[in-house]
Amino acid sequence: MPDIVPEVEGAARLSAFRREFHHCLPRRADALFELTDAVLCADGPVRSLVGLSLTPEHRRGHGALYDAISHGRVEIDRLRRALDRLPLPRAADGRLVLAVDVSPWLRPDAPTSADRLFCHVYGRAKNQSQLIPGWPYSFVAALEPGRASWTAILDALRLGPADDATALTADQLRAVVGRLITAGHWREGDPAILIVMDAGYDVTRLAHVLGDLPIELVGRIRSDRVLRFPRPPRRPGVNGRPPRHGPEFALDKPETWPAPEHTTTTQTSRYGTATATSWDRLHPRLTHRTSWIDHTGDLPIIEGTLIRLTVEHLPGDRHPKPVWLWSSTTGATAIHIDRLWRAFLRRFDVEHTFRLLKQTLGWTRPKIRSPHAADRWTWLIVAAHTQLRLARLLAKDLRRPWERPVPPHRLTPARVRRGFRNIRATMPLPARVPKPSTPGPGRPPGSRNRRPAPHYDVGKTIKRELTLTAHHQRKG
Repeated sequence: MPDIVPEVEGAARLSAFRREFHHCLPRRADALFELTDAVLCADGPVRSLVGLSLTPEHRRGHGALYDAISHGRVEIDRLRRALDRLPLPRAADGRLVLAVDVSPWLRPDAPTSADRLFCHVYGRAKNQSQLIPGWPYSFVAALEPGRASWTAILDALRLGPADDATALTADQLRAVVGRLITAGHWREGDPAILIVMDAGYDVTRLAHVLGDLPIELVGRIRSDRVLRFPRPPRRPGVNGRPPRHGPEFALDKPETWPAPEHTTTTQTSRYGTATATSWDRLHPRLTHRTSWIDHTGDLPIIEGTLIRLTVEHLPGDRHPKPVWLWSSTTGATAIHIDRLWRAFLRRFDVEHTFRLLKQTLGWTRPKIRSPHAADRWTWLIVAAHTQLRLARLLAKDLRRPWERPVPPHRLTPARVRRGFRNIRATMPLPARVPKPSTPGPGRPPGSRNRRPAPHYDVGKTIKRELTLTAHHQRKG
């Protein structure tokens, strides 16, 4: 009996989520719901949007499919609340670990698509970085404690040309944490929610903006950064203005490193010997430029813990470079330092999720013109991924002859998707049977399109002044 209870509970959660997801579709609900089921039940990876109309789970024609994507509606706020009410994975100490990262939907050949930005892409041409037009999406996902390719996606937000990336990320994280608190995932007295991020984020700025939330930030910083220690105590009899910053700590100059606060050594199965060295109360020296250009008064001093992580080897690299991390907490113990860098390594599980969304579920396959339709399709993919996560305990291992057997609790999302068609047969189907209809006449043969689609430029639409004086003059 104890082995049956998790399966029954998992089936009840999946069934309840499918009903709630259908309620989140106020317009073209049946077509959008069946389109999501087609993504989950298609044979092999999704190659095109129109190909999903050939699956048995999609009982409507290809015209209804495109009409649902173009003119349907998804109540995103309600769907977000439905995601927050689901059980979320937690770390060994019971805390939530969230990861925030940006994944681009590249559209280099879509000049008629609005709101495209230049997305930074690495590894497409001889391992070189490139800037390719596309729609960047910011995802927030809950991470599991062990090595796995599973994450719980909580939010997805598209960055527009007029958006400030740091401000938008701060608003997104504040909204996600607020919903998690409302859903009861965090209560007074629980450990702070840990949020990990890569080097593309201004972690110190986010720590200052989100300082009133029960969170702790840890992010990777560049190896050429220069941080400052707290200012030393003022000596008696010294005149003049006291300094605001202490000695420098240059990450690429070991002669500026004092004795560390903590040094820990851990044996790992994947990276060999991992050594973490930490220094407490280090802060960057801020200036009235970039993201701080609108700050009035003295700039804040944002102190945190600096961590230098070195491993013995990486897959394919016998001499890996050290990784520098900065955490918004101060006074961290050696145990907490190990917890921070382990949580940061779990951030790479989000990369497995992005690969699944793009290569298997076909997130970036459709050639959609409207960015609003792209948002609609993105949330359908998020709902599909959530259903895979809820069906983990219900799926059977339908492995290929050349694949190794895997225990049920270790199935990957791709293997769970192989058996989702069998799981769907036991689930309720909120979508109604389509009514018979006759397709429209369409455009008369030989006629030309007299309303060509407008073309849009790529990149930011709001330009920032090059000098601080010009900025203040515009503000005044």
